[in-house]
Amino acid sequence: MSKRLTTTSSSPDRRKALFRRVPSIERILSRPAIHSLASTFGRQAVTDATRTLCAELKRAVTEGLTEEELEERIGALDEAVGEKLREEIRASLRPAINATGIIVHTNLGRAPLSDRAVDAISEIARGYTNLELDLETGKRGSRHQHASHLLSRLFPGKSALVVNNAAAAVMLSLNTFAASKEVVISRGELVEIGGSFRVPDILVRSGARLREVGTTNKTRIADYEQAIGPETGVLLRVHPSNFRIVGFTESASTEEIAKLGRERGLTVIEDFGSGNLLSLAPFSLPREPTVAQSLASGVHISIFSGDKLLGGPQAGILVGDHAAIETCRKNPMARALRVDKLTYAALEATLLSFVEGKATREIPVLRMLSAPQSAIRKRSERFITALGDTGQLELAIEATTSRIGGGAAVDAEIATYAITIVDPSTPAQNIVTALRAHRPPVIARIVDGRVLIDLRTVAEQDEDALRAALISIQDDAS
Repeated sequence: MSKRLTTTSSSPDRRKALFRRVPSIERILSRPAIHSLASTFGRQAVTDATRTLCAELKRAVTEGLTEEELEERIGALDEAVGEKLREEIRASLRPAINATGIIVHTNLGRAPLSDRAVDAISEIARGYTNLELDLETGKRGSRHQHASHLLSRLFPGKSALVVNNAAAAVMLSLNTFAASKEVVISRGELVEIGGSFRVPDILVRSGARLREVGTTNKTRIADYEQAIGPETGVLLRVHPSNFRIVGFTESASTEEIAKLGRERGLTVIEDFGSGNLLSLAPFSLPREPTVAQSLASGVHISIFSGDKLLGGPQAGILVGDHAAIETCRKNPMARALRVDKLTYAALEATLLSFVEGKATREIPVLRMLSAPQSAIRKRSERFITALGDTGQLELAIEATTSRIGGGAAVDAEIATYAITIVDPSTPAQNIVTALRAHRPPVIARIVDGRVLIDLRTVAEQDEDALRAALISIQDDAS
């Protein structure tokens, strides 16, 4: 048994005595369990981890760690060093449970893929593919052929090209048709698209020059007409999917801009944004135009995302006139922005769901959008019942709203129910932090001092993991 110290907690002599109990780095490294870690992680990594943990021990002593607590932590050093090393090499990208009620959550990876898309990725990933092989001729083919046939099926008479995201698609199209030329765009459409990236910045990087027309709240077709000159290359329309200007407003329609562009021999491009192939009206949401309506307006190219309302992988999709798409395809920049075989696999599987009329059943984003409020309440009731005794955690169900997110239908709210969590002895922020530290992490939101769990965005197969997370914070609280 170790000799007890009789000095007070504030005594410098006590701290020195406890510091001396912390083993030296070399002594710790000589332990068999620690020595064996070096064969896996390398001696330097083991040394660094050991030194960090010893420093933490001494800091804890300074902050008042007791003798018994110190002995306990010294005894657990072998395990602590191993756990620290494993944590350092653990993959930083990990699954999470989205309980926020925001369906297309950019910070959480946007759209979850359908089972069909996940299966397609698995099948393509495990071996070789015909990514750039023409199976009929045996000669080299083009990867751009993949997904294009399905997009042409969805949009008859149109061609398509896939790049790695929508911003890249905008840059490619502007570089193709407006390098060293002017791009005419309404001042009210010079938006920030997320992550501090702004349309004017992308436009400049494409090699084009910005020509603003109109005012923030009013831009007429006459403004476009007056701006067109010998240096004009493109008329650009940015669909306001992530913002709204209300009040004293006026804007030229996409049809008017497309008609003007074709009359003047200029390429008209619409950055359509969220990529809703289906109308949102059946889900009792605002009547956002669809991609088909964008193309029907007469634009040469419509650009949209693959990982928002389309419900597929991250991608930027260009659909439009054959000549315009082929010109973009021949731009050397298209190679720099191309996607890989896994993206094509997931995108084709997602598009097949639309082609076969199964999208609302198979694609998670559309299932979440279409789930009735009553169904979410029933799920919430079953969830709480299965959770059982929650100790001092107070759970209830209240009506609230979900959101689409991802810059789509920014003012649309979806009626839902959420499970509210209150712990009289614990601030809501502490509960949210504890849920986020769980494995898998659970991401929730706070409203009026209550933690909200919206099952609309929680997959049914994740409910057990969510219950485990709530039980864990309940145990911590007790």
